Amino acid sequence: MAARCVIVLLLIAGGASTMTGQAVQNTAPAMAVTPQDTPVLEAHATMVLVDVVVTEHDKAIHAIDPHRFHIFEDGREQVVSSFDEHVPKLAGTAANAAQSARTEPNVYTNIPDAPPSTAVNVLLLDGLNTPLTNQVQVRQQMLRYLTKIEPGTQLAIFTLASRLRMVQGFTANVGELTHAMQSGKATPQSSVILDPAGDQAIDSFIGGMASVGASSTALSAMQQFQADLISYQTDLRVKMTLEAMQQLARYLSAVPGRKNLIWFSGSFPINIAPDPGVQSSFDPMRDYTEEVQETSRMLAAARVAVYPVDARGLMTLPSGDASHTPSTNISSVTSGSPSVGGGRRSRSGGSTTSSVNRPSVGNDDAKFLQQTQAEQASMREIAEDTGGKAYMNTNGLKEAVANAVENGSSYYTIGYVPLKKDFHGEFRKIQVRLDGSDYKLEFRTGYYTDSPGKPGPRAIEQTSLINAVAVHGAPPDTGILFKARMLPATDLSLKDAKLAAGPVGEMSAHLKQPTVRYVVDLAIDPRGIVFTPNEKGGQEAKIELLLVGYNSEGGRVNYLDRGFSLSLAEDRYRQALAHGLPIRMELDMPAGPGFLRAAVHDLTAGRAGSVEAAIQAK
Repeated sequence: MAARCVIVLLLIAGGASTMTGQAVQNTAPAMAVTPQDTPVLEAHATMVLVDVVVTEHDKAIHAIDPHRFHIFEDGREQVVSSFDEHVPKLAGTAANAAQSARTEPNVYTNIPDAPPSTAVNVLLLDGLNTPLTNQVQVRQQMLRYLTKIEPGTQLAIFTLASRLRMVQGFTANVGELTHAMQSGKATPQSSVILDPAGDQAIDSFIGGMASVGASSTALSAMQQFQADLISYQTDLRVKMTLEAMQQLARYLSAVPGRKNLIWFSGSFPINIAPDPGVQSSFDPMRDYTEEVQETSRMLAAARVAVYPVDARGLMTLPSGDASHTPSTNISSVTSGSPSVGGGRRSRSGGSTTSSVNRPSVGNDDAKFLQQTQAEQASMREIAEDTGGKAYMNTNGLKEAVANAVENGSSYYTIGYVPLKKDFHGEFRKIQVRLDGSDYKLEFRTGYYTDSPGKPGPRAIEQTSLINAVAVHGAPPDTGILFKARMLPATDLSLKDAKLAAGPVGEMSAHLKQPTVRYVVDLAIDPRGIVFTPNEKGGQEAKIELLLVGYNSEGGRVNYLDRGFSLSLAEDRYRQALAHGLPIRMELDMPAGPGFLRAAVHDLTAGRAGSVEAAIQAK
């Protein structure tokens, strides 16, 4: 049987009409619902938007005269077309309607408890590149940070291990964020690739070989193996990390406005220098500069500013750690008599060359400094390319997050139309200058000029409004405010409800059995929808309704999407203004945990609202 898409408009007076994919007789003539194809809206803009954070002594500077800003593209000053300042709003009294909805069981709303933030924030807990002990410290400090987070701060939590995983979608609810941080999904775990203990074991083995007189050839082969293994592991870490960053860029491109990505990581090298201690010293060399820059530009194009935080905190040299074991340091010595084991007699018979292990903590210090400098340089580069800031050599991790959130939410957005109109996929550099000040400016360093009609390989696909608000875990859109009661059809309050027979939803034929019917009752504030008078003295609007089901891993399992011409008699319209416009939707879901996301889209005004809830379908 073909899947049926069911939407019911619940009349305030008690009547109802049902749409099942074709026009039906309306039991209440005062309200007519006519299905229509959902229009596809396309817009190609040449406006370039640049977010600029202005700080002095690490504090955001506000109320700067727009005329003091100058923006340049490839060295040529551009004409500023738009200018906006974004300042975090202080949390005032919570919306009464939002508080009321929070107290109703199974009722969810996009009415904000606090003024909406000027930017949204993402915590990325990078277990792939961070030692386990440092991950534990990060988690503890983030839990303390959440106890003092500013009301209204939108935050999402992701982890990176063998893959990128969403732990918590965007929310300003501190309880939900704390629960997510304490959940198993956010539990620190050893990196699948970063293996300092394994490296130490190989190093000790090589030192042991030297102490028993192994030949120089055998020792060189083992050292080469160790260097090649480290290079291979680093290759994997860099590839997996950059793929995760690119995945985040695509995901966050659907979220409007500025996004602050706060990335906790313990190491991320941009290159591997030659190793003079191995026979083929240049074989382990790697340079990831180009790959890092490409990823940074993808993030910048999605208006994502990256704030790397070195999760290792304030570090000391190996020589300052009493528990440090100096690494193997093989050197050759020449003696006048044959050595025991791997010595080699010269042809003249007068001397013997042998390899010995002379551990040197000085060498370890030098290697540590070189490696740390390379790792932190890559983090700084990503931050500078995207308009963020790197936090290094500090144990105040929660303070770093607070600073990134505060400054990342206080910024200026400058818009301009490039004077050079021909786009051929080249990268154009951006510079911003501010007259008469020594303030520090943070902004993305450039963009690719991919043609709207022919996006290049680096371009992020533009997302339509309805698809953007339907993204799992995205912040609730508040262009149209509404409440949504989400219940399984087996709930006692629905025992007399007339529900559709047969499967419901565009993907219902492919759902894993058993399935559970969910009923979603919306109460939409019509003030967010453009109504126009019709010839019958009533009001008309064109809206699109979307209901999407996701499984516990965030994969879409079913959805319902329909556009409508909505006609209300004047008395019904006045009642909707007073009590909300009631609409019922149904969707089949596989049994088990998951998520439901409802969205309302005004096709005339181009506004939308959305809300998401975790469900336990049973």
